[in-house]
Amino acid sequence: MPMAEEGKPDAQLFQLLSALLVQVESLSNQEEVELRAKIEALGLEVTKVPPKPSKNLDELEIAEELDKLSAKLDEVDQMVSSAMAADPQVQSLLSSTANVWMPVIIANAEERRAFTVIDGESSHEEQPVLPSH
Repeated sequence: MPMAEEGKPDAQLFQLLSALLVQVESLSNQEEVELRAKIEALGLEVTKVPPKPSKNLDELEIAEELDKLSAKLDEVDQMVSSAMAADPQVQSLLSSTANVWMPVIIANAEERRAFTVIDGESSHEEQPVLPSH
């Protein structure tokens, strides 16, 4: 599948993540297989669109689903908060790149449909260049 257009939020996010991965690999002089796999998994996750329910959910089922989502968000918030507290560079990086990752996180189902599905094989070949600051 072709690489996403420059303007799409997911393309910008994954270009940034790929560039950061390349930097980490060059600094550590090691291939980060696990990190690369996590980025690819994240790529698949952000392109997921919730399926249309085959039946109408009642209020209790909706509340249960919202509770599950809320718990996941709390877990992510805790991980991000602890990473930011442990390392000021993490906070700086997240703050300076929020314009790239926030649109992906807050995308609705219609916006997610427009995202590019990450092809695991081609993502290894295409290495975006990190802009110099």
